[in-house]
Amino acid sequence: MKLKPEEDILTGRWLFDGYVNRGDLVCERIAWLTQHELQRLANSQQWGDWEILYLDPSDGRHWELTYPQGDLQGGGPPQLQLISAADARIKYPLDH
Repeated sequence: MKLKPEEDILTGRWLFDGYVNRGDLVCERIAWLTQHELQRLANSQQWGDWEILYLDPSDGRHWELTYPQGDLQGGGPPQLQLISAADARIKYPLDH
């Protein structure tokens, strides 16, 4: 499902099924969005693939993929959060 104009953050959760942790539907949506819908622009110079900037080509909004529970095994569940263009230019090496 594409991002809605009123959305500004998607936070995934891990669900324990008795054997392993699995991502919830939000984790699956974030994975789909970052693979099929959003345009990857840059990795964080400080954190590499742990913080990635994306562009939604349908509306020009910038989104940041992070892992706020990075202390968990495998980096924890993902979070996709709206980031202003000004903040994106400060944090990420962009050519535009």
